[in-house]
Amino acid sequence: QVQLVESGGGSVQAGGSLRLSCTTSPLTYNNHCMGWFRQAPGNEREGVARIYVPYGRIDYADYADSVKGRFTISQDNAKNTLYLQMNSLKPEDTAMYYCAAAEIGPCGRTWGARYWGQGTQVTVSS
Repeated sequence: QVQLVESGGGSVQAGGSLRLSCTTSPLTYNNHCMGWFRQAPGNEREGVARIYVPYGRIDYADYADSVKGRFTISQDNAKNTLYLQMNSLKPEDTAMYYCAAAEIGPCGRTWGARYWGQGTQVTVSS
């Protein structure tokens, strides 16, 4: 069973930084494309960043255009944790952020996800 537990959300002023964490099992991050999604009120859920690191080898990483150069996704296998480092935050980054795992295998052409964490709120004030 895939379990994803997020932490690290909070409130920050524009220009600030936050780091989100997602704890999961080696069986999950070694075999699934992992990603972060977000959903703001009234908006659809959208992909932010995703990564596939089977057994310590970075196979793939990708970002939404809106966060390129500001956000970094990474995985620490020693801590069984996926991270999303968010720098230069903007008010439009305000959303509930979700850790997710896709169907087993590498990242596909679409930003799909099958398993979801409970979400963590990020609020950026101007």
